[in-house]
Amino acid sequence: MIGKDWLVTDEGECKNFDATNQIEDLHPYRLYRFLTDLEDILDQISDDYLRLQKICPLVHRLLDSSSWLEIALLDPDPATGWAVQTLYDEPFFPLTVQLVAWAPGTVSPIHNHGCWGLVALLSGQEKNTFWQRSPNPAFPDKIKTKGDILLAPGDVLCLMPDAIHHVEAIGDEPTISFNLYGETDYDRRFEFDPIQGSANNF
Repeated sequence: MIGKDWLVTDEGECKNFDATNQIEDLHPYRLYRFLTDLEDILDQISDDYLRLQKICPLVHRLLDSSSWLEIALLDPDPATGWAVQTLYDEPFFPLTVQLVAWAPGTVSPIHNHGCWGLVALLSGQEKNTFWQRSPNPAFPDKIKTKGDILLAPGDVLCLMPDAIHHVEAIGDEPTISFNLYGETDYDRRFEFDPIQGSANNF
């Protein structure tokens, strides 16, 4: 599944992401190898932008080799409109790997992640709207919209730690995505209210 790669900066700018070319390999690229490669990247590279440049091609490679991810049975919860299936989360290991499903029409809160992140869309269509901080003396947490993008299957969206966005599932079918996050800094993770001009840790 080939799509486009995007990067959202801390300032809310979404741009084409020129990720490092992946190496062709005839062997299946399994989840445990992917996790080992991720650990090596995290040990060797401290810059989040450069990390994402290296990780993005590995995600494409994993998804090309792991058809089981695309047929995973994950249905959004009717009460919340979304569901999460954790694929990997080990104590004291700074990575979270998930499948996330959104019901059609469901809209997430406006938020950042407080860490680098990556979302690879497996099915459905997902609109991401990006926001930029726009503080003033009365509202130091005020934000304004910066733009949006519609993700299709095969697209990968990379997020810097302070990138602010919200997600909406578009169309008549649920969206399912492969999500990968680094170690969250909860002091930097917020939900935003653009009407009140406020931000709250979560």
